[in-house]
Amino acid sequence: MSAREREMGKMLNKFKISGAAGLAALMAAPAMAQDAGPVMDKGDVSWMLVSTILVLFMILPGLALFYGGLVRAKNMLSVLMQVTMITAMVMVIWVVYGYSFAFGGGEGPFWGGTAKLFLAGVTADSMAATFSEGYVIPEFVFIAFQMTFAAITPALIVGAFAERIKFSAVLLFTAMWVTVVYFPIAHMVWDANGLLFNMGALDFAGGTVVHINAGIAALVASIIVGPRLGLGKDMMAPHSMTLTLVGAGILWVGWFGFNAGSNLEANGGAALAMINTFTATAGAILAWAAVEALTRGKASMLGAASGLVTGLVAVTPAAGLIGPVGAIALGAVASVVSYFFVAVVKNKFGYDDSLDVFGIHGIGGIIGAIGTGIFTAPALGGIGGDDYSIASQTWIQIEAVAITIVWCGVASAVLLYITKAITGLRVESDDERRGLDLSSHGEQAYHS
Repeated sequence: MSAREREMGKMLNKFKISGAAGLAALMAAPAMAQDAGPVMDKGDVSWMLVSTILVLFMILPGLALFYGGLVRAKNMLSVLMQVTMITAMVMVIWVVYGYSFAFGGGEGPFWGGTAKLFLAGVTADSMAATFSEGYVIPEFVFIAFQMTFAAITPALIVGAFAERIKFSAVLLFTAMWVTVVYFPIAHMVWDANGLLFNMGALDFAGGTVVHINAGIAALVASIIVGPRLGLGKDMMAPHSMTLTLVGAGILWVGWFGFNAGSNLEANGGAALAMINTFTATAGAILAWAAVEALTRGKASMLGAASGLVTGLVAVTPAAGLIGPVGAIALGAVASVVSYFFVAVVKNKFGYDDSLDVFGIHGIGGIIGAIGTGIFTAPALGGIGGDDYSIASQTWIQIEAVAITIVWCGVASAVLLYITKAITGLRVESDDERRGLDLSSHGEQAYHS
């Protein structure tokens, strides 16, 4: 047994948590009094401050540029604006009630209660536990870190209805969606009282909470909002693959904060998550390019960028739990399956998921979450204990995925219809043809 596992075991015993679920719980566990007094390690705090900033860097400018390059020039600024405003709005909501709903200390299986509305009782002296017994970080750091996760998740959904959605609809839907979908799922997965946590589900950095949630909402939204005008007839190619790759590269850099930061400490666990974030992504890029070359005769830059993001998505739930070689395999498998959904399934069923949020985040997240149950096994390089069972843990992962899909799918559909009744979902046809930059925001990304 490694020193890391011994440390985790001590902490799990202290929290009276057993089984594989303990790992996820510690990410959200409130600070507890230690007999010898809690220790705040400045190295851990520094790493978490950097990780929090890295996740923000993923959103702005990373995700914004990645999506912006994929749309037509006339809709570039609309995507940037949607991502920016979602980020700001969710940060405010998180402080007002989101943190309390997710991690407020309530004993319910679906939400954290109201004890920390407006961050009540949180001060600069408040602490949150890390993995190691007796070690803590400032609760404000944990709040800010989780706040960036809450902000990026609904921003991912933007890609599903890009180039045709009302700006007011985006904001209204997002406010309701984080309340009804994101905060409860975050509580269920990462809080010690959560439903999925107590089932034993593993999600190191957000495969279910972030990516499956966003991907399923994106699929539902693309169907309910409907396809873009001229789909299949007009040229809808990305207007700047250069910006898309810049955005994808920023996402990869920022993702080290996303994954390695979820370890909550600057130690070997963070190092494991870090190298997996390298290797899974590399495996996914190579796999996507290979499949594309075999099926289409050429490997494209768009395909490489898509594989890059798919690998990052797939390794997210497994980052601190599996080995580097397993991460390569997981990224490659996710890339192949996601390619099939993007290139074949979407065309067969005719839904217009504009920027392939479901195909990459939804499917990649599902493969990653289920694959976590497999590759966490010590025989495959994972950190599971001697009594680890691939079959039982994988079944738990499948159950968690299914619950997330149903919760998110049903709630997202209801919220979209509510939004449609209040603000409407789509811009007018003439405004869509003109482009959302001018029709919704009165400005242009480029001038002749």
